[in-house]
Amino acid sequence: MEDFHSKIIKLLNVIYKDQTLKNANDIFASLCDKYQEHENKRDVKLSEKDVILIAYGDSIISQGEKPLRTLKKFLDEYCREEITNVHLLPIFPSTSDDGFSVSDYRKIDERLGDWRDIEDLSKDYGIMLDAVVNHTSKSHEWFKACLKGNKEYKDYYIESDPKADYSKVTRPRALPLLTKFQTSRGEKFYWTTFSDDQIDLNYSNPKVLAEIIDILLFYASKGAKFIRLDAIGFAYKKLGTNCMHLKETHAIVKLMRLFLEHFSPGTYIITETNVPHKDNISYFGNGDEAHLVYQFPLPPLVMYSLQKGDTTKLTRWAKSLEKTPLHKDNTYFNFLASHDGVGLRPVDGILDDDEKQFLLDNVIENGGKISYKTNADGSKSPYEVNISYLDGITNPSASKKERVERFMASQAIMLSLQGIPGIYYHSLLGSENWYEGFRSSGINRRINREKLDFQQLVKELNDKSSLRYMVLSRYKEMLKIRRNHSAFSPYASQNILDLTYSLFAVERYNETFGERIIAIINVTGKTVELDTPISGIDLLASSKKKLITKIEPYQVAWISL
Repeated sequence: MEDFHSKIIKLLNVIYKDQTLKNANDIFASLCDKYQEHENKRDVKLSEKDVILIAYGDSIISQGEKPLRTLKKFLDEYCREEITNVHLLPIFPSTSDDGFSVSDYRKIDERLGDWRDIEDLSKDYGIMLDAVVNHTSKSHEWFKACLKGNKEYKDYYIESDPKADYSKVTRPRALPLLTKFQTSRGEKFYWTTFSDDQIDLNYSNPKVLAEIIDILLFYASKGAKFIRLDAIGFAYKKLGTNCMHLKETHAIVKLMRLFLEHFSPGTYIITETNVPHKDNISYFGNGDEAHLVYQFPLPPLVMYSLQKGDTTKLTRWAKSLEKTPLHKDNTYFNFLASHDGVGLRPVDGILDDDEKQFLLDNVIENGGKISYKTNADGSKSPYEVNISYLDGITNPSASKKERVERFMASQAIMLSLQGIPGIYYHSLLGSENWYEGFRSSGINRRINREKLDFQQLVKELNDKSSLRYMVLSRYKEMLKIRRNHSAFSPYASQNILDLTYSLFAVERYNETFGERIIAIINVTGKTVELDTPISGIDLLASSKKKLITKIEPYQVAWISL
């Protein structure tokens, strides 16, 4: 078996050559000397009890109180047992893109709180921190030093020739790839994948990679149980390629995993790669890259299934996952909504153009927005839909009862599948479109990023007729049951059942404990008779075993066999 240091050298050989490789070996030897083996040990395996709430540090605010404390107060009072982990979207000083343009990786934005608040939160909840590692803000001290000609930082970013051919490069946004800056050496162009305020880091420089790994270890030391690698697929650039998912990028993720497992075991890596499924799951590597990857096809497929009242495409896709057996330590991160929109690229080859158009038409009808990206030939394509997931699933004019039932049917699909569920705070709280945010900023994604006033939220949650109360109480009911059944372990097997187009059905089985559950969700407003009745206990309806012969409109049945 290779030892830790041999593995480092092997991976550095994938990324670097010649003198740069020699420098890299020296740089990483110094990084190893800085840490003690197993310095931050946390060796607890993920289980059916693990649920992750996705929220900004200031998603819930209260006058006169730091938002991180307000968020903890909300969790303690309303979801103490049901929510076990919190994904805090970037909580670092940032100059744009709602936190994803980081100007200091090691500080907490003082408007949110400080590291003591994070450590306090981590005593009761597992913390997921964002590592925005593709780029920094142009206001970051590294970039300022780079522009001034500081030799230490001159190669921290990618200085580029505007006359070179960039036609193959993947472009996630309809913005220029290069941005001109005034430097001590005159005007220079730098690579800016996401915006002119987000300057791409240069991983061809081993100092950058060592610096970023050092930051990840710092996050682990501050209590991070999960580290989310934002936009990691873009990390390594090589002209003449699409600059996505390059072998060097995979080696970078392997190095990050290697260092975390050696110095901070029990810290989980999750990769954020909003791309087609085959590319997405490539970040599992051979069980040596990400512990979790996002299920990006899930949000658009579930939304489409509820809009259409037809699970054919969802069932076919979910069945296809069985062709890719997971390594014993890998699982999926299942989610339906997030701070971003619902991406369309992941359903390329799954939904055809007419089906995508059906989804887009429904989103527009329900008050949502469509965001576009620029293709290599200069044309534009829909990139994502921007809408609260509740409004994406149900027309705002429908009755509250129908809206809640349809919405919770969608959420139950996510909760039933193999993996860890990630619940966006606006989904947990039954939020509708926030038009004011979109109108005041012109940013489509703001439609689903409203900051909630804690006192107003409490008022709404105390009103049993409110959407918020109805959704949260249903969610808590499902989560309470789910956490007590080992068949919902993220590592328990799943078998997708093809019953009828109106139903989504999955059998979960935990081999260790011998527990088997069949989850059936009706995505239509009609009662569906089962061709073959199932004998078991519907955990959401009764404590007694009975013969289940039909599934009511939008019903969720978790049948323990």
